Amino acid sequence: MENPRKPQNNNNQNNNNQNKKPPRMKRSQTITFWLVIILLVIVMFQITNLGQGNVKEATFSQFQQLYKSGRVEEAQISDKQVSFKTEDGQQYTTYLPFQPDSDFTNQLTDAGVNVSSQKPSQFLAIFLNFLPFLIFIGFWIFMMRGMRGGANQALNFGKNTARLFMGGKTNVTFKDVAGVDEAKEELEEIIEFLKAPKKFQSLGGRIPRGVMLLGRPGTGKTLLAKAVAGEAKVPFYNISGSDFVEMFVGVGASRVRNMFRDAKKNAPCILFIDEIDAVGRHRGAGLGGGHDEREQTLNQLLVEMDGFEPNDSVIVIAATNRPDVLDPALLRPGRFDRQVVVDLPDIKGRFEILKVHTKKLPLAKDVSLQLVARGTPGFSGADLANLVNEAALLAARRSKKKIENADFEEAKDKVTLGKARKSRVITEEDKRSTAIHEIGHVLCSVFLDKTEPIHKVTIIPRGFTGGATHFLQTDKSKYTKTYLEQSIVGLMGGRAAEEIVLKDISTGASNDIQRATDLAKQMVCKWGMSSEIGPMMIGKENSQVFLGKEINQQEGMSEKTAEIVDSEIHKIVLEAYKQAKQILETRLEILHELSELLLAKETLDADEIYSIVLKHVEGEEKATVEKRYNMAKQMKIDVAEKEEKKRIQDEIEKPKKEEG
Repeated sequence: MENPRKPQNNNNQNNNNQNKKPPRMKRSQTITFWLVIILLVIVMFQITNLGQGNVKEATFSQFQQLYKSGRVEEAQISDKQVSFKTEDGQQYTTYLPFQPDSDFTNQLTDAGVNVSSQKPSQFLAIFLNFLPFLIFIGFWIFMMRGMRGGANQALNFGKNTARLFMGGKTNVTFKDVAGVDEAKEELEEIIEFLKAPKKFQSLGGRIPRGVMLLGRPGTGKTLLAKAVAGEAKVPFYNISGSDFVEMFVGVGASRVRNMFRDAKKNAPCILFIDEIDAVGRHRGAGLGGGHDEREQTLNQLLVEMDGFEPNDSVIVIAATNRPDVLDPALLRPGRFDRQVVVDLPDIKGRFEILKVHTKKLPLAKDVSLQLVARGTPGFSGADLANLVNEAALLAARRSKKKIENADFEEAKDKVTLGKARKSRVITEEDKRSTAIHEIGHVLCSVFLDKTEPIHKVTIIPRGFTGGATHFLQTDKSKYTKTYLEQSIVGLMGGRAAEEIVLKDISTGASNDIQRATDLAKQMVCKWGMSSEIGPMMIGKENSQVFLGKEINQQEGMSEKTAEIVDSEIHKIVLEAYKQAKQILETRLEILHELSELLLAKETLDADEIYSIVLKHVEGEEKATVEKRYNMAKQMKIDVAEKEEKKRIQDEIEKPKKEEG
């Protein structure tokens, strides 16, 4: 649903009140710093030993013998240290066992020694004593410089961390957003207010202070908010809900205050809080309750949005995929007045999204984006972006110049089921069992009139599946009882085929059984499609314990009702299984022929399947099968006609755009 990612504008400005962060010390600077420290230490030690390379140590007794024998020419006294030179030029040093006095000096003079004295220097000794402290102080200054301006600076914890985009420089407009036309229409009113606020204020109208974007992951909530800022050309603050939560108490609330204060200075502006459920969860949450940092942050956010000082010129847009956990005070009118649902796209929306993502990609003529859109029900905008990317990578890996339809088909299988495990060793017995299982699904669908028509069937293993049957999906807003019952029959077709042909059953139908059971349970308990239970909803979903709700807050169900529910679910599933066996037992010849062909080719499309089935049926059955086949072909024809009309329209409009 979103355009391929564009590099962010280098001109994006940070918050006006934030000081420019000083650059951190580079690695080369760090190494240089430590080298200087080490060199200083070496130099200091060299200074202490300077000039002492040829000096020998002598005891005091040796010194006495030397000067009494007249072999000492000169001596220098420094405190208790005596440096002397003998007649042969050798330098010596010794230490006196006593403090030198005039008597000792007279003895040396009488022995013909030239005596001199030197005042002892304390600087070097003091410096060496304090050298470890100096090194520690230097290291501390170095560490503080590295942390300055970062999130670890204690005095700046409460500073506003929201990123600011000035003048709508988000590089995203509504042209880059597709598949959510209703949500875009709701947000256009916000844009008009930001562009011309007096138009609404003249009639006493008040624009919503907050807009909550609700939707599943990947539907384009963040992209919509960026597009609003890009269209309105106003300052746009972007921050995540988790950015408010820190380990220190009061930091989150302080950041909220600073954020709104900065936003008011750039009003009118948009303040976008992504994943607001990180900070806006229901207060009093958890089994133990209590007051925590997150609740303080939420309280401050509530006050800023609608307190004594209203923020009419600051529009808050928030996004979440968990509206069930948000605090009710956050969603009340006056704060988040408007809730915009960003739902999964339908066929038209998926087609528009695919056009956005493939706009700059080279596509082959056989690529049908309408057919890809029809074959991807339940895909979000992010899923479709991933699908297009996978198709492009597959085409590039095969050294193709353009992306072909086969690349999209394989990419869809890879995204939904996983990568094909071609290296997996499969016995012929397992392969035949898988083929029979999949053809069981196929035939049940072919001879039922309410389910979706077949698109293709494959026994190439992907992910955890040994094979798969694909249908041409139609987007439905509601489902009939007949459709649901026939869907369960189709799910049971694989197990039924195994039992009929192989006279045995395997674990390959585990997913089919689970889906069939879940579907039958919803028919009985949620949709009131059971004759015994009637139009009643049985049971209630468990509340979230960690939202502060009661653990046992669940509507009770009597044992008698539970027995009836189990009996009805059992009856629906077994009746569907019985019907699947009836369909396959009367068409064993078709089952064997299709399974053998599938074993040989590994993948069969709708044309190959229906061509074989039509050879074996007559009368009303043939009319039913032809109707199903025509339905599948009509879907493809409709797709082709739409794309041809679009191509012709583009060719007509292209010269006009070039002239303009």
